[in-house]
Amino acid sequence: MKKQMYFVMGFLVLSAALLLPSIAMAQSESTMHIKFSTWHPAMSREVKTVWIPMLEELKKRSDGRITYTIYAGGELGKGPEHYDIVANGVSDMGYFTATWTPGRFPLSDVLSLASSIEGKDVSADIGNVLYEKQLKKEFPDIKMIELNGCIQSFLWTTKPIRTLDDIKGLRIRSPGGHQTNYIKALGAEPVFMPLDEVYPSMQNDKIDGLVTCPPLVLSYKLFEVVKQGTLATFGCVTEGVVMNQKSWDNTPDKLKPIIMDVCSNPFRTTGGLTNEDYKTMMKEIAEKGVHLYEMPEDQQARLFKLFQEETKKWVAQLEAKGLPAKESVMLYKEESQKHGVFISAFPEEWRKK
Repeated sequence: MKKQMYFVMGFLVLSAALLLPSIAMAQSESTMHIKFSTWHPAMSREVKTVWIPMLEELKKRSDGRITYTIYAGGELGKGPEHYDIVANGVSDMGYFTATWTPGRFPLSDVLSLASSIEGKDVSADIGNVLYEKQLKKEFPDIKMIELNGCIQSFLWTTKPIRTLDDIKGLRIRSPGGHQTNYIKALGAEPVFMPLDEVYPSMQNDKIDGLVTCPPLVLSYKLFEVVKQGTLATFGCVTEGVVMNQKSWDNTPDKLKPIIMDVCSNPFRTTGGLTNEDYKTMMKEIAEKGVHLYEMPEDQQARLFKLFQEETKKWVAQLEAKGLPAKESVMLYKEESQKHGVFISAFPEEWRKK
């Protein structure tokens, strides 16, 4: 009887030992930890109202199976390095800016044409469609979660601007892409530098202003050195959320739909940087003492005509390389119209065709 009992107990112990690795493996296969990287400052509106809430939502919807660590403020590398930071597996997921690496994602610059987009949620809707239909080939080595064209940028200067002639000769920090060409077309000198160098450069008169979007004026406290915001849209940059391909491939199948549902439009998921938030940000900037100047209609018309000429040049340059640039611009206009967005850089003569 005792021998029988010992045999049964031994069998149970052995069975449990054999099952433990399987249980552990099942648990590990149903959980994951995401290292998320962004160049946005840790205390910025982007991190506080979009990235942390997005990652918390992943944790919530997965019942704790997804956990995360966030590396903000360029902790893992400078802004232009963020695509490679994710592609090379330094982080699993992150936010990158395509426009900061000129020539690398040429067709994707279509999303940074001057247009009236105010909410990143709308921008992501438009960008995701263009990614699927036109831009996917530019990102072969990574899992694209969402692609957007940011929100409209303005010209922020240390001195008042009243006409386009006042811009001539100024040294203006450019985010790259179309904005560099826009600045040149205005007779100003484009200067590319990291955003964290803009404040001291404006303070020391090394540059006279910059082209950027409202949230970055707040994130980098540029309202302390900027005197005026000229409200004529300059468009912005192309950027988005990407995931390392191996990290995505190793993601448990049950968690992949959660990631896409939450992150394919993180701005709509979290309510951060939407149309309503845009109005709040502009009000905050004005309350900080920055004069917001609405450029007269005749000056805006001249400005947009210059932008449209730059669009035609850009299309011609890319089509000479075999890229469907005009087709992409037409698609961008089509998708933008669905959201009530006006593309000021879209050539007038193309509207009639």
